[in-house]
Amino acid sequence: MAAAESKPARRRMEKSLKSAEYARLMALLVATRHKAGIRQQALAKKLRKPQSFVAKYEGGERRLDVIEFIAIAEALGADPLKLLRRFLRAKAE
Repeated sequence: MAAAESKPARRRMEKSLKSAEYARLMALLVATRHKAGIRQQALAKKLRKPQSFVAKYEGGERRLDVIEFIAIAEALGADPLKLLRRFLRAKAE
């Protein structure tokens, strides 16, 4: 038996910025920003980043890491855990 066959099968995670999962996460962040009534420029200022930072992650040109996700959620006045739970619930539906 080959070594690869002896390991349990793992679900491959798509790393593409164009994945449906990433697009869904960005849509959630954009909707949260709109609901908060905050423009990209104002959010960028809160994050101490250029406006292009917000435009690039919202447009799918740049990936966010977990720390950035938390900072963005908090800058929008949202609970990062609640946002993540909403994202996961929508996946299950």
